[in-house]
Amino acid sequence: MEDLLKYEKELYQKGIHLIAGVDEVGRGPLVGPVVAAAVILPQDYYLEGLTDSKKLSEKKRNLFYEILLKDAIAIGIGEVSAQKIDEINIYEASKLAMKKAIKNLNIVPEHVLIDAMPLDLTMPSTSIIHGDALSLSIAAASVIAKVTRDKMMYDLHKIHPEYHFDKHKGYPTKLHLECLEKFGPLENYRFTYKPVRDLILKGGEVKNEKIREEQTI
Repeated sequence: MEDLLKYEKELYQKGIHLIAGVDEVGRGPLVGPVVAAAVILPQDYYLEGLTDSKKLSEKKRNLFYEILLKDAIAIGIGEVSAQKIDEINIYEASKLAMKKAIKNLNIVPEHVLIDAMPLDLTMPSTSIIHGDALSLSIAAASVIAKVTRDKMMYDLHKIHPEYHFDKHKGYPTKLHLECLEKFGPLENYRFTYKPVRDLILKGGEVKNEKIREEQTI
């Protein structure tokens, strides 16, 4: 845990106490939004076992999610839709989701620790490669973002159980690609992503919505 507080402690020693960790999830899925979270933890906060959400079981993530909802000083969520991802690309959409998450905090942070990508912010920030495994604040954000997005996929599964979103969470697994081929893309798929785009070019129809004109040119 000492290592996970390294960046936070350096800032504490400079008199900076409101530190937001920021991370996003959902760059790879074919469907749904990219989701980011910003989390401000109490100074010297300790939660044994908290780390990068990808290294945690779903049961552990859900447990930490509930604890963080109670313990965090502030949490902000930002999401960018599949349609917007198609318009501006996933990299820009990820940055936009992070900015939205920071803006949705009910407290303005003094410093922001960001996983990997630099952001143009009004407050000082530090971009950390593999930050979700190196900073407790970013790890907390990764858990909040992951569980939030997974809940969206479970909700989508209830509406369209034939796609099995509860199993693959929108990622292009063998099962998901088979479902996509069989049933076609829904309106909230990312039409610029290759498996979806290729299916549309072959004449696949989009459920509940006309294919967006700019994706069929």
